Amino acid sequence: MRQQLVTLLVLIALPARAASAPGAGAGGVVVARVTHADAGRGLAMPEIVRRMAHRARARRRLLSAAEAAPVRARVRAGLGAGGGIVTNEYLVHVSVGTPPRPVALTLDTGSDLVWTQCAPCLDCFEQGAAPVLDPAASSTHAALPCDAPLCRALPFTSCGGRSWGDRSCVYVYHYGDRSLTVGQLATDSFTFGGDDNAGGLAARRVTFGCGHINKGIFQANETGIAGFGRGRWSLPSQLNVTSFSYCFTSMFDTKSSSVVTLGAAAAELLHTHHAAHTGDVRTTRLIKNPSQPSLYFVPLRGISVGGARVAVPESRLRSSTIIDSGASITTLPEDVYEAVKAEFVSQVGLPAAAAGSAALDLCFALPVAALWRRPAVPALTLHLDGGADWELPRGNYVFEDYAARVLCVVLDAAAGEQVVIGNYQQQNTHVVYDLENDVLSFAPARCDKLAASL
Repeated sequence: MRQQLVTLLVLIALPARAASAPGAGAGGVVVARVTHADAGRGLAMPEIVRRMAHRARARRRLLSAAEAAPVRARVRAGLGAGGGIVTNEYLVHVSVGTPPRPVALTLDTGSDLVWTQCAPCLDCFEQGAAPVLDPAASSTHAALPCDAPLCRALPFTSCGGRSWGDRSCVYVYHYGDRSLTVGQLATDSFTFGGDDNAGGLAARRVTFGCGHINKGIFQANETGIAGFGRGRWSLPSQLNVTSFSYCFTSMFDTKSSSVVTLGAAAAELLHTHHAAHTGDVRTTRLIKNPSQPSLYFVPLRGISVGGARVAVPESRLRSSTIIDSGASITTLPEDVYEAVKAEFVSQVGLPAAAAGSAALDLCFALPVAALWRRPAVPALTLHLDGGADWELPRGNYVFEDYAARVLCVVLDAAAGEQVVIGNYQQQNTHVVYDLENDVLSFAPARCDKLAASL
């Protein structure tokens, strides 16, 4: 989860293309393929979980540090090589420009700006084999003038002046984890779909950040970020859709496809693709918070472990819980986490164990008998308004490392009062955001089957 926070606007001198910005593309449904950030890297399951846990730990440290800072912003982040910040989880695969060039953008419901690295790169992170997007190679690329409404809508922009040419819009977007992107705002054709899904190709005009200075440590398969928040700059807002949805396959599944859709009516999405659902659809409200306008808040009423309702006042949870595609592990306030942990310890009936390579906190030693008979683990249920009880499948909160003979509950604690429902808990779930009616729907699903039907 990211929020922009910048205290200094840095202007850089780069050559710019002068062109008028064409209008937005036609309406309709667009579909894009999604992969996990660690997919296809040949990592063992414990290593994938360890990397995810380190991302959550780094986020917690940054949150704790932010509590004492004079200016605060929440972050989701993780550790890369050498202890640097890594800030991605699930990546949306689209193409930009004419001819289309592939980019892989973090699907982030906690921020708004859509951006990718662009040539010339004055100071960019290493993005592996994929070439940096070259705006000069696209016949449909157009710099955004600094008097354009979208330029004025972003908090920290400036006219490029003579060095930029034609008063183009220069931006700085600074995140709470101290990473930032600086560059030129532009419009170009974004192509969704293709050979990876049956939905075919769909091209839309999108205003985005062409980043020439991009600080922070990112993984080599990431090129930028696709903001899916509530603001004017986000991809759902720019495409003028009334709903969007995603379905994340397990991070350990390297063969099946995850998918994101934008543009279909929420009811149609849920009805048309019900054959891919493996359980009932649950529905609750989406709440707006003026102090954090980009985020999607949900009314969490309580948490149960097995048949025991955790003793937490409902008032503490209802206005402080968000659902976040960019956060990895669901995080709870420290005292709430300790209460949930105590319930698992009392109900699991296995001795405590060190997490080993998984780097998690709530772990149990597996007996030899677990090699042929899985031990029982109490259900974990999130109680939301409207009777929307989100009973998580075992694989969405339990990780078993049989080689190390360890079973871990995948949850984390964080400073402050915020509850974050992360993407590990959203795996194999069709999550639909009805933006028109402020409704969130979710159902357990075969995401590969859903992707094949689009």
